[in-house]
Amino acid sequence: MPFEREAAANSRPRPVLCALSYGATLGCPPVYAGSNDAPRRRWWLATTAFSCAAAAFAPRGWFCSMLLVIDVGNTNTTLGVYAGSNLVAHWRLTTERERTVDEYGILCRNLFTFSQLDPRDIEGIAIASVVPPLNFTFFRMAQTYFGREPFFVKPTENVGMPIRYDAPQDVGADRIVNAVAAYARYGGPCVVVDFGTATTFDAISEDGAYLGGVIAPGIVISAEALFQRAARLPRVSIAHPAQVVGRSTIGSIQSGLYFGYIGLVEGILQRMQSEMGNLQAVIATGGLSRLIGKGSPLITEIDENLTLEGLRLIYQRATQA
Repeated sequence: MPFEREAAANSRPRPVLCALSYGATLGCPPVYAGSNDAPRRRWWLATTAFSCAAAAFAPRGWFCSMLLVIDVGNTNTTLGVYAGSNLVAHWRLTTERERTVDEYGILCRNLFTFSQLDPRDIEGIAIASVVPPLNFTFFRMAQTYFGREPFFVKPTENVGMPIRYDAPQDVGADRIVNAVAAYARYGGPCVVVDFGTATTFDAISEDGAYLGGVIAPGIVISAEALFQRAARLPRVSIAHPAQVVGRSTIGSIQSGLYFGYIGLVEGILQRMQSEMGNLQAVIATGGLSRLIGKGSPLITEIDENLTLEGLRLIYQRATQA
């Protein structure tokens, strides 16, 4: 097993990556060439040298706890690494149901190497999955390549938020994770719009309860349906056109996809607001959140890593309970 082969190496003194930024936690800025602030520069160098020296002999994870969070979606799988409450790295992959434990494990290890992170520093793994066939794959990957038992988010357990859905077990884990992060960051009442394979609208009450929401076809699968059913229409990229009236077939399709979808989003949000009252925030997240979110004045926040933050919060609450 890859992790077992490294078991002996885990016990050896070695530098901890997050200690390199320890000086910054003391209010010390990076040393810029040409800086005239000599006392502050010397202080930063001294604290950094101390933290690096201490890290070389400290037990693994002494300076900060490293958490790997994984959001397994139908189209994309997003991974992030937290050092304490700071997101230090994140990646977005294509979800492939046929990938094996080893393929996912080697891919994750390569991403860690590219970002100069050490898999041995991971103290916990939290996973939200809406692809049940991949749950065991990621479970075994976490055990084999990180030596950790992963924590899977379940809407009916340890999420720290009341679920007022008729059947709480039917709510997607990613929707609950988004709701937890949105309420923690922005308060309530609020709405989260997640632009994924499906576009979901999730309502959170003023007292921090998950109320339910709306599920609509995502803009990408809506476009795919159009291209498959209309033989003469070409495939086009989803983009924000300069004007609504298209001057070509491609421009007309792009206008219909983009502004048509903005109309769908705004129509649903207006109806949700009429039921919920004034909202503290409407947060867009997901792969296309920046593209679509900027097109509507009703969306007040764009937070592409909201799901990762929710995973961190739920894991933290579950392990401290």
